[in-house]
Amino acid sequence: MSDILSIEYEKYLLDNGLEVILYPERSLPLISVNLWYRVGSANETEGKTGFAHLFEHMMFQGSKHVPKQMHFKYIQEAGGQLNGSTSLDRTNYYQSLPSNYLELALWLESDRMGFLIPALNQEKLDNQIDVVKNERRQRYDNAPYGLAWEKIFSNLYPKAHPYHWPTIGWMEDISNINLSDVKNFFHTYYIPNNATLVIGGDINKNRAKDLVERYFGNIARGNEFQQVKAEAPELKENLMLLHEDNVSLSRIYLVWHSSEAYKEGDAEMDILSYILAGSKNSRLYKKLVFESELAQDITAFEHSSRLSGDFIIIATAKPGISLDKLKKEIIDEINLIFENGLKEEELMKAKNNIRASFIYSMQNINSLTNRINEYNFYLNEPDSFSFDLKRYQQVDLERLYKKSLEYLSKPFLELRITPLKKSEGI
Repeated sequence: MSDILSIEYEKYLLDNGLEVILYPERSLPLISVNLWYRVGSANETEGKTGFAHLFEHMMFQGSKHVPKQMHFKYIQEAGGQLNGSTSLDRTNYYQSLPSNYLELALWLESDRMGFLIPALNQEKLDNQIDVVKNERRQRYDNAPYGLAWEKIFSNLYPKAHPYHWPTIGWMEDISNINLSDVKNFFHTYYIPNNATLVIGGDINKNRAKDLVERYFGNIARGNEFQQVKAEAPELKENLMLLHEDNVSLSRIYLVWHSSEAYKEGDAEMDILSYILAGSKNSRLYKKLVFESELAQDITAFEHSSRLSGDFIIIATAKPGISLDKLKKEIIDEINLIFENGLKEEELMKAKNNIRASFIYSMQNINSLTNRINEYNFYLNEPDSFSFDLKRYQQVDLERLYKKSLEYLSKPFLELRITPLKKSEGI
């Protein structure tokens, strides 16, 4: 099993600090180019939020040698796919395409790394600010339950903590973004010595190295900057939040601080989330959705990042069911774990599910290269597949119980989203 989960790769640095990881996998004539910049919403500051997510948009708006919209067009016409994403800790850009188009992908990525600013103007910025504001309206402000996450994290994390604001940014801050600040943000973070380029798939390593040097080697190294640091916060007491929204069913969110990504406790809480709500036979799903029919749906998951982590349970009440009743049933089930522990059968089922999902994900070259970048980012070791899976396989009932008790016996945040009260007529 360890051989299956081990990859052969080469990792090296260009003179300008760009980290490059090459992973030859020649079973199919496909390649994946995956670029992580070590910048996310955590690198922003109060009053100046939304920059990292805005750049996810700006990086597709053309650079010095690539006209607007042509990045998409070039990749799609080559039979490829591409996208990007922003999180608290990082921003990534990725594309997969037939292996004979490797040079195209590297040229496009290098041009926006090295030559985005010459093509950036006020018109493009204003256009993308409007796009992001509209995205915020659609996905947050005017979406059912859309404000849940920013209400949770802005209360779970103090104002000075870099996880306090939403990744998309506050609307007022987005409106106030100016061209000078955008250029400064780019020059600070979108630099070769703050990025890792993973190239995986049907590649010749020597040719790939030549192409990387040709397209990225002359991009200037940026100034060093201080990485974001923050203490993991703790709630001193339970925190209740109430929010009325344009929804038809009430929903409750329960959130506890937990473990940072890949640290002790992270795997244990992943396993617990599956035991509680990961399948139709899981404890809370079976109890609340099938047997008592109190909940329309229920989910649980561990949300871990570089500086902190959170364990989250979300349940939507059936019509006529109070959130008090729903909360009591959830807390009672957690207390049963504290009193009686967990069963070996539950643990093994969770492990097998996680293992199967893990192995299945390795069949996709995009998923593989992104995992390589993720492991490199969090663990500084691209070939951490065996380590990752083993940390789940090594969890026993005692460790699972201890971590469950450690985190879920602490104060938690509770958010209740309820339907808007109807105004009475005259």
